[in-house]
Amino acid sequence: MSNQTSIEWTEFSWNPTTGCTKVSPGCENCYAERMALRLRGAGMKGYANGFSLTLQPGRLHDPEARRKPARFFVSSMSDLFHESVPDDFLGRVFRAMTRAPQHTFQVLTKRAERMASFFEHREVPSNAWLGVTAEDRRHGLPRIQLLRKIDARLRFVSMEPLLEDIGEIDLDRISWVIVGGESGSKARPMRAEWVTSVKRQCDEQGIEFFFKQWGAWGSDGVKRGKKANGRLFLGRTWDGFPAVRGQLL
Repeated sequence: MSNQTSIEWTEFSWNPTTGCTKVSPGCENCYAERMALRLRGAGMKGYANGFSLTLQPGRLHDPEARRKPARFFVSSMSDLFHESVPDDFLGRVFRAMTRAPQHTFQVLTKRAERMASFFEHREVPSNAWLGVTAEDRRHGLPRIQLLRKIDARLRFVSMEPLLEDIGEIDLDRISWVIVGGESGSKARPMRAEWVTSVKRQCDEQGIEFFFKQWGAWGSDGVKRGKKANGRLFLGRTWDGFPAVRGQLL
């Protein structure tokens, strides 16, 4: 099942896996967990297991049904590189991407070690963008180092939720950085100076910068509705996208 999504940096979600387990502080208030439990309660097909890791082989051909080129966020309700996803199923997922070359597939993981190991002796499809989450220094910076080693057409970093000053970042071989604050009733605040530091480093290193949201806490440190806080940073929206072979995908 591929669904249009409100996530600002993509167009559709495609979930060949659903469910996950928590591995780092960025997982603490997982939106996908909350959503999966609501979908199970509503009797939605594919969510009978709630947020337990579940393979969804019936969805492997879904992207092929859409002929118009689009961006797909892969496993937005899971982590594709979860340790319970077999290598052979991962292979099937990436082969599905090659069968739909008109699309761009954005794969984001907190399990960078598994992703790097999987692609050590495999080619990354040319229409797959590989990314890692970097919510803090302890977990995020090592993931970026592992991502850099993978021979992918495009690598990106999502700093959402950004939980602290990430410090100095080596963005060599990284093409795109997304920054966002946390939403939800238990959201932790993101400080404006943390975002300013990331933006400065992206500018210095020639990296496209996308500011997704402030989330539940505004730039003024006041907690209010996500919509009220909006997406403005330094007086404007920042919707940078990477260019690949001269094309904005």
